[in-house]
Amino acid sequence: MIAFVFPGQGSQYLGMGKDFYENYLEAQTIFEKAEKITGIPVKALSFEGPLEELTKTENLQVCITTVNLACFEVIKNQFGEILSKLRFVAGHSLGEFSALYAAGVLTLEEALLAVKDRGRVMGEVGSSKPSGMYAVINLSLEKLEELVKSAEGLVVISNYNSPNQFVISGEEPYLTEVAEKAKALSAKVVRLKVSAGFHSPLMERAQQVFTEFLKTLHWSEPKVSFISAVTGKEETSATSIFEVMTKQIVSPVRWISAVEYMYEKGVKIFVEVGPKKVLCGLISQILKDKEHKVFNVEDRGTLEQFSKEVWAFL
Repeated sequence: MIAFVFPGQGSQYLGMGKDFYENYLEAQTIFEKAEKITGIPVKALSFEGPLEELTKTENLQVCITTVNLACFEVIKNQFGEILSKLRFVAGHSLGEFSALYAAGVLTLEEALLAVKDRGRVMGEVGSSKPSGMYAVINLSLEKLEELVKSAEGLVVISNYNSPNQFVISGEEPYLTEVAEKAKALSAKVVRLKVSAGFHSPLMERAQQVFTEFLKTLHWSEPKVSFISAVTGKEETSATSIFEVMTKQIVSPVRWISAVEYMYEKGVKIFVEVGPKKVLCGLISQILKDKEHKVFNVEDRGTLEQFSKEVWAFL
């Protein structure tokens, strides 16, 4: 069985989605509709930048989602028979809204308007006090938990990405103090290019505002099983999906749990639908020494490789 997984912020690069846009009508349609729905110049930002403008969360959330959905539509239209093998969809943070579109829970317009509003409120609240996020690599969860617990201000583990990689979010200067302590324990620490400490209590005001917007959407029953990275398991109804999405911005990303859940339910093939291979790398770390296969699909080359090789693993 197959799972489609959708990336979030951090997977962006200039030129993302351009190959599919120039070669597939279905991708062109998604980009054109995204610009009309959101009023954001998605093509110019995604293809040409500048990178500083693309990386602003109010722009990036729409652009990443548009690229994800364009990639999904190309797979669906060019390689539709594979959908009969699709067991789950999931997304990493922002990518969950792409997964909700793929599952039929939200329409294209709803998904795009949701991420536009999500980017706006997260950007506004995030600018109210200095905060941020660090990736912490090659430090045990137990040691990281000790460091976070000893922080004198608000610092939390916000992403459980893989056994080798976690992310911490928090307010300054306490966040950087924890990162420096992790570095002193021989961990690799990388400050993420984000405007605030997402997936933490610092986003409570943003979540309150965003929940009011989410209430205006029509939440349909999923046509494909949706795995929540908030709970790390399948959410089977429109009601339960809505409930977890109202907590998403303040909750940690439980990517390890989500991947392990899908694997235990029989998924052996994971397809990253969208730019880069960030999730492919995390999945391979999570399922190390276990039988699995990862693909990414973001342009004609990766689509061709996927279409040629996937059947050998089914």
